[in-house]
Amino acid sequence: MSVYVGNLSYEVTEDALSAVFAEYGSVKRVQLPTDRETGRLRGFAFVEMGTEAEETAAIEALDGAEWMGRDLKVNKAKPKENRGSFGGNRGGYGGRNRY
Repeated sequence: MSVYVGNLSYEVTEDALSAVFAEYGSVKRVQLPTDRETGRLRGFAFVEMGTEAEETAAIEALDGAEWMGRDLKVNKAKPKENRGSFGGNRGGYGGRNRY
């Protein structure tokens, strides 16, 4: 299981985020998703910690805490939804009315 970290500064690095979470236990992995088009950080991350107790301690301590000028949103990450083979709600018509 992972921890979702939202409302992050776009200047955050994996090392900086890992250091903050390391205060609450062992950090196994940090993921900072980027926008496919621009390559810019998307403002959230996922942090995987060693144990569930460490995750809980980090969530309790960091949810609502100010870091890098922003109030963090920290909670348990929800499982990724299966969006199907068509990649979402695009339909088959390109989204335009052609009448």
